[in-house]
Amino acid sequence: MNRIGWTFLGIFALVGGLVALLVDFGGTSAPPIRAFADAPIGLAAPPPSGQLVLPVRGVGWPGIRDSFGEARAGGERHHTGVDIMAPAGAPVVAAASGTVEKLYYSNGGGGVTAYVRSPDRRLSYYYAHLAAYAPTLHEGGVVRAGDPIGAVGDSGNAGAGNFHLHFGIERVEPGEPWYRGRAINPYPLLARGRAER
Repeated sequence: MNRIGWTFLGIFALVGGLVALLVDFGGTSAPPIRAFADAPIGLAAPPPSGQLVLPVRGVGWPGIRDSFGEARAGGERHHTGVDIMAPAGAPVVAAASGTVEKLYYSNGGGGVTAYVRSPDRRLSYYYAHLAAYAPTLHEGGVVRAGDPIGAVGDSGNAGAGNFHLHFGIERVEPGEPWYRGRAINPYPLLARGRAER
């Protein structure tokens, strides 16, 4: 994609994110993200130990189901995360604090993706099918739970118009690189703090 294409994609993602902020989708009571151009907002306080923030603003629990392990591509592979359906451009935020280890793009697979490594380096949080990254996001940067990651899209093998965030968690050894993770089911970890939300 050329520079003009990336510019239009960025503008589209920003406008979509702003529209998503103005429309009440019946989501959680978390404070709305203002705009990507603003400084990272984070949460007033970190979530209780072991709890994750829902990684898409404006999406409530009725829109999330446990799809980990489901067959994909006619049974050739299994789903390694949870798909969170959301409008195009909806703000994606960090589910947990960590360091942005890798920003990666592929035409297939996850498309526009971000890998955030936990402070103890034993977990990697995976955000896939993004439309764009938040301007504040960069490799080596630190994010807190609730900080902007990007915008919901349909990049990679999501399928045109199938807007959602694929959220995954992988176990890694502290010295292993970002691409060596072993997928674990993120749904129970997301659901752990559900009663408090």
